[in-house]
Amino acid sequence: MNLPARRLRDLALGVCAMTLIPLTSPTAAARTTPAAPQPGSAAERYDWGDPLPQWSDEFNYGSANAPQAPDPAKWHIPGDGTSCWPGHDGNGRRCAGNSRVVGGVLRQTGEENGDSAWLASRYGQRYGRWEARVRSQGTGPDNGRQYHPRLILWPDSDRWPEDGEYDYLENAAPGEDCAEAFIHYPHRADAEVQQEFARSCGVDLTQWHDIAVEWTPDHVRGFVDGEEWFRFTGGANDVRECIQCAPSMHQTIQLDNFHGTQMQSAEYEIDFLRVYTIDGVSEPGNTAR
Repeated sequence: MNLPARRLRDLALGVCAMTLIPLTSPTAAARTTPAAPQPGSAAERYDWGDPLPQWSDEFNYGSANAPQAPDPAKWHIPGDGTSCWPGHDGNGRRCAGNSRVVGGVLRQTGEENGDSAWLASRYGQRYGRWEARVRSQGTGPDNGRQYHPRLILWPDSDRWPEDGEYDYLENAAPGEDCAEAFIHYPHRADAEVQQEFARSCGVDLTQWHDIAVEWTPDHVRGFVDGEEWFRFTGGANDVRECIQCAPSMHQTIQLDNFHGTQMQSAEYEIDFLRVYTIDGVSEPGNTAR
């Protein structure tokens, strides 16, 4: 899952240029406190209605003195919830203990030894909307070996690249000043990576921002703090389907290791993750991973 070949940061074969909307960072809460509610989310701006309570998570449990594991009814956690799996492309490990709810936020930690965090929602659907409030920062000396904070819609089938992948936030380091996204076409396994790339700068990711994606039969589009910053549609050719033509997907939250060991330690915090359906359009997928 999530092979390094998918990271073609210089616009690989099949990637098209796009016009980006510069964004202005809103005033954010101090790093020592959970994020306060603030206007400007895509859900509020576009009236997405109520999120699905069974599959959304406000992370309003646990505490700094008594952290809790993410709700196992909502989240698939590495191993049995107490162990580790091999990390991204075999780099380090994805460990259950590196995702903890600390009273208002989910905190994922990446350690110097390469151990980091991964969660996957137990709910999948074809078409829908997802929104998360996130921030990230390096917590150790910058040695150029940095973790990748990510928000991903991953295919329920686990078939990549045939069933696509929507990395609607994927940064090469915590706390960068530009939000980036890699939206993968469903495509033949024997083809070069087929994806679209988007970047929007002026977004201080050490501060809280609402990151959202909307996936419909017509398009995939992304938002930062309620402002659209990418939109992709169509693009089918002899090796790939249209970019919005993926089957059912589910949310993952990942702090990925692309380097191995001797990492810059890092912290990735999520204030909430909300899942929305689109009336008359969304198709429930796998809810039993």
